[in-house]
Amino acid sequence: MVARLVIAAPSSGSGKTTVATGLMAAFTAAGLSVSPHKVGPDYIDPGYHALATGRPGRNLDAYLCGPDLVAPLFAHGAAGCDIAVVEGVMGMYDGAAGQGELASTAHVAKLLRAPVVLVVDASSQSRSVAALVHGFASWDPEVRVAGVILNKVGSDRHEALLREALDEAGVPVLGVLRRAAQVQTPSRHLGLVPVAERRGDAVESVAALASRVREGCDLEGLLALARSAPSLPGEAWDPHAGPGTSPASPGSSLSAGRAEASGTRERPLVAVAGGPAFTFSYAEHAELLGAAGADVVTFDPLHDEQLPDGTAGLVIGGGFPEVYAPELSANETLRKAVAELARSGVPVAAECAGLLYLSRELDGKPMCGVLDAGARMSERLTLGYREAVAVSDSVLAPAGTRMRGHEFHRTVMEPGAGPVPAWGLHRPERRVEGFVQGNVHASYLHTHWAAEPGVARRFVERCTP
Repeated sequence: MVARLVIAAPSSGSGKTTVATGLMAAFTAAGLSVSPHKVGPDYIDPGYHALATGRPGRNLDAYLCGPDLVAPLFAHGAAGCDIAVVEGVMGMYDGAAGQGELASTAHVAKLLRAPVVLVVDASSQSRSVAALVHGFASWDPEVRVAGVILNKVGSDRHEALLREALDEAGVPVLGVLRRAAQVQTPSRHLGLVPVAERRGDAVESVAALASRVREGCDLEGLLALARSAPSLPGEAWDPHAGPGTSPASPGSSLSAGRAEASGTRERPLVAVAGGPAFTFSYAEHAELLGAAGADVVTFDPLHDEQLPDGTAGLVIGGGFPEVYAPELSANETLRKAVAELARSGVPVAAECAGLLYLSRELDGKPMCGVLDAGARMSERLTLGYREAVAVSDSVLAPAGTRMRGHEFHRTVMEPGAGPVPAWGLHRPERRVEGFVQGNVHASYLHTHWAAEPGVARRFVERCTP
């Protein structure tokens, strides 16, 4: 049993990230091993969580992975930890559009059987805070709202009024954060600037958040609340589990033994794009690739002029290539290496930022030219969950495979689909999207491979000569 808390709020902008990240850092500084989690598909907050705890930030998304995988994925990520802190998404009861509670913070809290701490922006209210908290605490009796942290409190008098009102509501106040100059966590078109782009400043920001939370919150009370969570039934998620795994499969001890005996590499090397321009990835993807038999190596398209030696597969995930288009374009040596790799038939999987990098150009700057399509920035934000079906066989999935995904971008690709599209999207609109070209699969759609482990196994099998 792992002690755990869910940090929720009535709405976005209330201070969830401030409190969750500060709690993670404060508990870590106190000597606890802290497992960081984020509800929903967001990639950016988990980077700050990882900086606060020294462990991978992990997502818990009941839409992308299905409700049944939430607790097993949590147990996998939190194994061996003293406490887990789960940052919610949007307002506590806001989930996938038109699908009730699905993928909301409240839904995930119920799946984890975890107590909830509600972070309330109290800057413009006093006694009304009791009605607000009472409403959230009583809306769904299966959600245990066990405490409140008051944010943006103006004075001692203001705090006293808030505490008096909440005493009547019967919900304990576990922290009070005063109005103060916001800790510097700059934002831009898709949210916070990722840690990888401002690591030195991000370290200072996280330290400042920890200090604010330590001074304003009852850490012992929060820890006791986390320890009151009951045990979770079921087994932890295992990247090695699933059909197609056998003692003689790639990555098994038998396969590794043959490789050592022959002196040859039997585990294909999969290069994964990283660095400041490509920061969006789920930790489970690398774990699944490794479990499927690959050696995973990260490279930085901003600075590395060559792909890792022996690259047998290439994964280019999401990020902000639009911010670094001149620098990515200037690295002509690597762009040509990627294009040659794709032409040679080596499997390539690209999502969102990776799709842009493989395009002919991005905002007029030459990219890799693998795809006969151009990309540009747009004023329109494309955001939301999608239901998708694979249109044709690819290195990721056979035709007809159904997956759920998420789009999150302010760019436009023209055309938006190749002669052989990657996906047919069926919700909320019907359209085809992406490119399947030889052994290249490129799409705007972010998917979570834990929902369909066969994706990683199929990709690694195609990487094996």
